[in-house]
Amino acid sequence: MLRRVIKLDKLQQGDRVAILSPSLAAPALWPHVYELGLERLRNLFGLEPVDYPTTAKLDASNQEKAIDLIRAFSDPSIKAVIATLGGDSQVTYISRLPVEVFVQNPKPFFGCSDNSHLANFLFLNDIPSFYGAGLFTQFAMQGEMDAYTVKFIRHALFDKGEFELVASSTYNDVGLGWENPDNLGTRRQYEESEGWVWSEGVSSEGLLWGGCLESVDEMLRHNVPIPTLEQFGSIVMMLETSEEIPPPEYVHRVIRAFGERGVLAKIKGLLVGRPKAWSFDKPQTIEEQRAYKAKQREIIANTVRKYNSEIPIIQNMDFGHTDPQIPMPYGGKVRIDSKQRRLTAQF
Repeated sequence: MLRRVIKLDKLQQGDRVAILSPSLAAPALWPHVYELGLERLRNLFGLEPVDYPTTAKLDASNQEKAIDLIRAFSDPSIKAVIATLGGDSQVTYISRLPVEVFVQNPKPFFGCSDNSHLANFLFLNDIPSFYGAGLFTQFAMQGEMDAYTVKFIRHALFDKGEFELVASSTYNDVGLGWENPDNLGTRRQYEESEGWVWSEGVSSEGLLWGGCLESVDEMLRHNVPIPTLEQFGSIVMMLETSEEIPPPEYVHRVIRAFGERGVLAKIKGLLVGRPKAWSFDKPQTIEEQRAYKAKQREIIANTVRKYNSEIPIIQNMDFGHTDPQIPMPYGGKVRIDSKQRRLTAQF
């Protein structure tokens, strides 16, 4: 039986949304990118952004970040919370936030990467969120926002119902630096997508849980609360890797850890985002990118199949550290039709 999650209200034109930096205060480093993201939020989506003391404060303490999260969720005039970017600090404080504040004031949260920690925290308290649609990475996309991304962000913000998730025909992996303001008017280079890669199993449904593999690994290492083994019986797991481009051996070990804990035998399916295969620190060639992605797909499929031969596995999906992007409904219900190769999600 699927667990019950809170049904959140959808937004309306003119609503106020909090812009927070629960991890890295990116607006302090790249204010021009921040301003573009705010402009897009106002002009394309008709929403009014509201920032907080730590949104652009690089040296903000965990306590200060927690206070801003509490203020944003407690304020009834704030209808959603959007993270500016990810980072690597949430494991040190998110799990110790006061639960009652968020349970009594649930609202949609948007963010991915290190924001996996906050999404997991909300999920454990029956509050859904959206894994994706960070201000810097999506709203402030150079050139223009991807139409594919805009479509699914609109579903997340404004639309109720079940929508089919479909593969984008193109994708981007090679970025443009935020240091140069001139790049904001330049369109990134896109290439043809290989599409989603299915390893079919039985058709199934469940609630989405997971996030960035490196962040999920930290949850395991630091004994952060995650769903129980019983709860994993109603979950479709989603995972994706970051711009750190972790080696396939590392990915194997994290997936294997879930197998040894009994999780892979319980889950209803596995969705895997297209792995980031290029970064400014690791500018791999096209051939190297393709080889890396193929090796990761092989490692994941082979590792999962040692623990579960029946669940559907869909890889190379358009979420996580890739563009364009679906803000995946974390805690929302997804249906996987293996025979028809169709995937739908409740927004």
